[in-house]
Amino acid sequence: MLPAEQPLSTTEQVQNLILESADFEEFLNELARFSAHQVAGGGDDALCGITLLRDRKAVTIGWSSDSAREVDEIQYSLSQGPCLTAAEEEREVHVPDLLQETRWGPDYAEAVASHGLRSVLSLPFHLQGDAKAALNLYSDVAHKFDERAAAKARGFTREISQALRLAVRFSLHTDSAANLRATLEHRTIIDIAIGIVMAQNRCSQEAAVGILTEAASNSNTKLREIARSLVDSVGGAGTRTHYQEPGKVQPGRTA
Repeated sequence: MLPAEQPLSTTEQVQNLILESADFEEFLNELARFSAHQVAGGGDDALCGITLLRDRKAVTIGWSSDSAREVDEIQYSLSQGPCLTAAEEEREVHVPDLLQETRWGPDYAEAVASHGLRSVLSLPFHLQGDAKAALNLYSDVAHKFDERAAAKARGFTREISQALRLAVRFSLHTDSAANLRATLEHRTIIDIAIGIVMAQNRCSQEAAVGILTEAASNSNTKLREIARSLVDSVGGAGTRTHYQEPGKVQPGRTA
């Protein structure tokens, strides 16, 4: 008797979304739809938008439906609202009932409620660096996001933060959204390069990704090419290259 197939974890499902998406935009929209379905529960679907805040500009980079994007953009036009507060201040923001909400003035609550929505939950992603982001959940049911639903949303947001962090980094350091697929297709060589940088600098995986993306940006070179160059050099195929964390001095060298 064959063992029962284990259900995929959230991380594995998100990885599949990355590999199956044609480009960066499709991945983020699929991630928003997946998020809405995972968090809503109770047989219902919520609306979901993913806000990216960078250089004081906010944009919805993934949306589960056109309505989700539209209600996100209401906040951008007013320069206030729960998703902007969640992203800017990196804290959870809950709106139990839009019909009783006054924190951002009547214009915001009335505009979003006009789309038939009653409750909102916005949770920050901890991306590090200059970029900030938030997951925005909307429901047509008042008090939809009770403590149980909020706890589930917090856990889910933590699980997908790494995927979003890497996706945003790739989007900022590649020539176009189409390069995301090419980068992911070369994930093996990139993973090896990350491992080399981690060993050379004795740093975390996240720090190693930052070192490689910064090197790619500074040299105006694609990430996979930087990775291949490093792997080839360590393997003896070329001049040895050592990428290091900013501010660190290699042993035997002076600053």
